Formats: sequence, C-alpha cells, structure tokens
Amino acid sequence: MKLNVTITKKQKLFLGAEESEVLFGGAAGGGKSYGQVVDALIFALKYPGSRQLILRRTFAELDKSLIRTALSLYPRGFYTHNSSSHTGKFKNGSIIDFGYCAAESDVYQYQSAEYDCIRFDELTHFTEAQYVYLISRVRGANDYPKQIKSSTNPGGVGHSWVKARFVDPSEPGAAFVGEDGMKRIFIPSLLDDNGFLMRRDPGYKERLKALPEREKKALLYGDWNIFEGQYFSEFATEKHVCRPFEIPKSWRKYRTIDYGLDRLACLWIAVSPDRVAYVYREFCKSSLPIGEAAFAILERTPRDEDIYATLAPPDLWSRSQETGRSKATLFAERGINFTKTSNDREAGWLSIKELLSDRGSGSRIRIFSHCTEIIKCLPALQIDKLRPTDCANEPHEITHAPDALRGFAIFYARPAEASESLKRGVWTQDMWEDYNSAAEDEKIYLKRKYGEPM
Repeated sequence: MKLNVTITKKQKLFLGAEESEVLFGGAAGGGKSYGQVVDALIFALKYPGSRQLILRRTFAELDKSLIRTALSLYPRGFYTHNSSSHTGKFKNGSIIDFGYCAAESDVYQYQSAEYDCIRFDELTHFTEAQYVYLISRVRGANDYPKQIKSSTNPGGVGHSWVKARFVDPSEPGAAFVGEDGMKRIFIPSLLDDNGFLMRRDPGYKERLKALPEREKKALLYGDWNIFEGQYFSEFATEKHVCRPFEIPKSWRKYRTIDYGLDRLACLWIAVSPDRVAYVYREFCKSSLPIGEAAFAILERTPRDEDIYATLAPPDLWSRSQETGRSKATLFAERGINFTKTSNDREAGWLSIKELLSDRGSGSRIRIFSHCTEIIKCLPALQIDKLRPTDCANEPHEITHAPDALRGFAIFYARPAEASESLKRGVWTQDMWEDYNSAAEDEKIYLKRKYGEPM
C-alpha cells in the first residue's frame, strides 16, 4: 500500500526512533499528535496483527483529537473504527485501541492486556504511577519491536517526573540509558519546526505570544523550566546559565553550604565588580560525615583561591545532646570557619527572586553550565500549598542546593550592614545568644569569627 503523507523533519525523527521509550514535543503546534497518528499507522501496516494502545487522560480529549485525525488520515477500506469499543482495526489484523485514564485507578482496566506499542498523547497529564503501571503492558511473544512512544507539552500534573525521566538526563535528541537500563530519547519540536501549520495559520504564533509569560514560555518556547506551581518562574536557562570562564582573582568569592547527613550541598559564588553573582562551582553528595564533608570542600577549593566567607545556616550552631558540641565547631576544627546566615526562608527565597529578576540591565546572578544540580533543582521547587510565599519541602532531595543558594542570597542582600558590624566588632542579639549558650571552645571560635565584642 502506498501512502501519501507529508511530515516535518522532527516528525521523521520521531517515526524513526527505535529507543524503548521516546518523548516527542515541547511547544504547542509542533505536530506531536499528528506524528503519533502517522507513526501508529506505519507500525500497524509494517507489523501485521500488531496491537497498539493510544492514550489520552479523558475520552473528550481522545475523541476530539486522535480519533478524528485517524479517521481522516487512515485509508478507507483498509481501516475501520468501532465507536463503541473505541478500537481501530486494519485488514491485516493489526489493532489500535484508543483509551483514556481519567481516574488513577482506570489503569487497571488494562490489567490483562498485551501491546507491542503504547502511545501517550500529552504525557504530562498522566501521573508517574499510571505511566509505570501501563508500560508493564508492553509485552508479547512475537518478535515485533516493543516501545512506549509519548508526546507532550510542558506543564500539567506530571511535569516534574516527565522532565526528570526524559529531559534532564541528556541533551535533546541524544539517546541515553536510564538507571533502570531502559534506553530513552527526548526529541524536541517547536512551532517553527512545523512549517505546514505556520503557512496555514501564520497568526497562531502571535496568539501564543499574547499569552501570560508562564504559558508563553511553555507553549511557544517549549521551556521545561516553567510549570504550574513553580516557585521560581523567573528562572530561564538562556538568561541565568552561562558558559564557564576563568574567574578573576580580584573578585570576591564565597562558599555557601547546606549540610545534613542526608546530603551536603556546597556552592562557590564569585561577585563581579558590577555586582553580578556567578555560581562557578558546586559539590553535592549524600551520606558524608562532617570530616569527609569538610575534606571534600577544601579539596575542591584551590589553595590560592581567597574565600571571603563560608556561609552556613544557623542550625549548624545547635549543640549536640550527645557531645555538647555543634557542627559549626566540628567543621572549624577541620579548617572551615562558617559565617552564620539568616534562616528566614521567605526573605531568603525573595532574595533569590531579586537576583533572578531582569530589570532591563540583566539579572544579577549567572550559573556556570557545569553546575548541573542547582540548575536542575532551583526551577523544580514548587510553591508550598499552605504557605504560598514559601517553597515546598518536597521532594526533599531537590531542596539542598537551593537552600545553600538561599543562604548566600539573604546574606548578599545586605552585605554592607553585615560587613560593617563584623569590622567594628558590634555583636547582634543573635551573636550574643550564640555566645552565651556556647561551650568554651565554641566561645573562642565565635570571638575569632566576630571579633572581640565592643
């Protein structure tokens, strides 16, 4: 059978992708759904008797898009559609089931099913649990390829897990092997990649440009660092991530940490003469005792690199009930003296927002492209549902590097005040409280750090 189908270059890449899991899309109008329907047709014709499942979250979405597209595209006389069972059948015995999972439990209607290929349209509308369960239905005794091929825009309930599974691990268009051994690829597609739509509806792009900033970034630019509930919606890779360069020795340099046995996050930050902060190095690792954590930080700090201050949150000055000593003291014994920052979460997050904001002359923070953890975690932070001015603490594993940055941001927001009081030896009430509750060795450390009190 000869098919007369016209496709874009990105759709061709999607059709030819042989990885076990494939994600296609990014921006609205990139030809994702059409690519799915064409790919399903080619698979059905190429493998007689094959079984495929195409999914949307609701039946209304399924009926208005994929089913209608298939009916208009698939050859009559060779393909029939049963509107009661939502099943498409080909003369060569191949079958396409059109399904939906409005509720979390709807996945169990496929409990005993077997498919050669499952296709998720708008994958970010599904939860990770739904996806993981349904891909277990890809199985069979035949020798046909077994794949999960998905398409989507950024945003939706599944944004974070889809981004973590497909977008973050590798460069767009580059196949990679996940920790579970599955081979995956993300093929981005923007509106400009779809010349057919651009020619037929040239005003569509202008309508997308008129959307609010958050929706415009997701739907026009396919920006995966923007989604509903995102705390730092200001973050944009093109504005805040830069290529590494050699930091001049004259620039003031800081280290800032967040430490717990579950994870150490340390960022090295340099401030340029025009007061732009550059995150130029990072180290993040779990399960490090204080001795190993201090060694790792010092090992990654060149001996000729002058660190103005190493910033740490107040909880590191709390004394252990077992030893009567604080983590700050233990770090000091190993060569790292801390400067205490504020633990005001909301003020700290707002200070980061100030650094990220672009007021016409550019933002006041840049991150070197090899600092992958802070680049990944900062835009992934979500708004706390109970306290909208705060960041959510879950998932906890993404909070450590941003917490370290928060300590720097709130300190940097008022550097003159902090520097002057330290220089004159004027102790704040917090300093006196720390001193009065400290052990003798800690008092010596605090005097060395703050200067003799006036």
